[in-house]
Amino acid sequence: MNSATPSKTRLGLRENWAQFSLLVLINAFVGAMVGLERSILPEIGEEEFGIAARSAILSFIVVFGMTKAAANYFAGRLSDRWSRKSVLVAGWLVAIPVPFILMWAPSWGWVIFANVLLGTSQGLSWSAAVIMKIDLAGPRQRGLAMGFNEFAGYFAVAAAALATGWIAAQWGLRPQPFYLGVVFVVVGLTLSVFLARDTKAHARLESTDHAEHLEESHDLEQSEIFARTTWGHADLSSVSQAGLVTNLKDGMAWGLFPLFFAAAGMSLGQIGWLAAIYPALWGIGQLVTGAWSDKVGRKKLIVAGMWLQSAGIVVTVASSDFWGFAAGAALMGIGTAMVYPTLLAAVSDVAHPNWRASAVGIYRLWRDSGYAIGAIIAGVVADFLGLEWAIWIIAGLAALSGVIVAVRMSETLRSQRSYEQ
Repeated sequence: MNSATPSKTRLGLRENWAQFSLLVLINAFVGAMVGLERSILPEIGEEEFGIAARSAILSFIVVFGMTKAAANYFAGRLSDRWSRKSVLVAGWLVAIPVPFILMWAPSWGWVIFANVLLGTSQGLSWSAAVIMKIDLAGPRQRGLAMGFNEFAGYFAVAAAALATGWIAAQWGLRPQPFYLGVVFVVVGLTLSVFLARDTKAHARLESTDHAEHLEESHDLEQSEIFARTTWGHADLSSVSQAGLVTNLKDGMAWGLFPLFFAAAGMSLGQIGWLAAIYPALWGIGQLVTGAWSDKVGRKKLIVAGMWLQSAGIVVTVASSDFWGFAAGAALMGIGTAMVYPTLLAAVSDVAHPNWRASAVGIYRLWRDSGYAIGAIIAGVVADFLGLEWAIWIIAGLAALSGVIVAVRMSETLRSQRSYEQ
């Protein structure tokens, strides 16, 4: 660190453990808000609102994915322009009405509106939490930092999905499962407002002291950052498409798997467990895979993870009982754990701190667009050809994405290794 720096700002997980731990906890509550819907919302669409078309039921995921993707983009821009904390708090403020609407929605249109708010909230608050942890960690432990971040969020998704499935089995689909959401919002907003601190100074410090080796050390126009992250830069664009396909698969799993499991005779309680296994292993696995990518590199884990996700989908659609479905969910969870923190770390390896938050926001724009694209593809194909065809097509796209990364992407971890010299 530059000894001339007058502030007490320091980079590293050890140096910032208290604030980092707080942000991990906050992100757990962010993830739990999504978990409210994972196991029961498709059933609510069928049972309470009489929606038969798969594409209509999956409309809530399309809206969620589109609004979250857009919010990710603006969260990155606003974090670079203003402060990270303001974006985090704004995300929680938007989330306040969500559990109440889901409890008492008189029509499916109100559920769609709740998912507009939820997607906006997730894009703002989760993106801000990611950017703040990247700022605090500095260049040496980005994979580990992202592993902790994504572990907290997706383990909480699993826990909330399991809890809401159990509550629904005991007391009904509404309103009781959504009482948890009120608690999540109150705690998450309180922690964000009164205890979280902004981290933009940490990004400025890294830019001053540690970023000379990156190809661009000056500010870029937003259009140029967008072009690089989307198609112009081989590494960044490879990461963006892999993130999109990963969440395309998740959009399908979120919307179709509960219906697929129900058609196979699974109970609400069993569906709750199956909805929890996948994000639970996804969450826990990232504690290992994020740090692992700091040692062995990003590319290998991304390629293997995309192919393992594809294999998990194949096992699921080829099975007919609980344990076969559980095995498929486990493979998907492990495969997603291999790519999720690694993709974020790869973006951070390449992007200069001056425009890193914007690059992260654009990556997350494309990644979370996958929710909408996956739900649209899965819903339309399921309506015309059946559930199984929809699931098989998504498995093929995940395998193809791994091939694209293997062919086009280089190893980005080298960007960090100059720090060790």
